[in-house]
Amino acid sequence: MSVSTLYERVGGQPFFDQLVDRFYEGVAKDPILRPLYPDDLGDPKKHLALFLAQYWGGPATYSDERGHPRLRMRHAPFVIGLAEREAWLGHMTDAVEAADTGEEERGELIEYFTMASRNLINSR
Repeated sequence: MSVSTLYERVGGQPFFDQLVDRFYEGVAKDPILRPLYPDDLGDPKKHLALFLAQYWGGPATYSDERGHPRLRMRHAPFVIGLAEREAWLGHMTDAVEAADTGEEERGELIEYFTMASRNLINSR
C-alpha cells in the first residue's frame, strides 16, 4: 500500500491553481487585504500556488524559482494583525470549502491555513 500525498489526492497543480484563483477573487475585493498586494496579482497568485503545491508534496518548483519559502521573513514587511489574519483566513477557508475535494483534504488544508496564518501575525 502506497501512501499518497495531499498533492496527489487532490489532482496535482490544477487543484492549487484553482484554489488560489478562488482565494484571490476575495482578496481583490477586500478593503483590508487589497492594499497589501501589488496592483498586478499575477505574481502573488503564481507564487502561492507553487508554494502550496510544493508544501503538500508536489514538485519543488517554488524553491527552485524563489529559494527557501521563509514565510515569516517574506511577510515581515507587511503589517499583519488580527484583522488581516482573519480576513486572509476567511477568504482561504471559503476557497477551500468551494474546492472539489474530499472532507479529509479540506480539513487538512484548513488546519494548515489556520496555523500558518496565526504564525504570520506580527502586529497587535
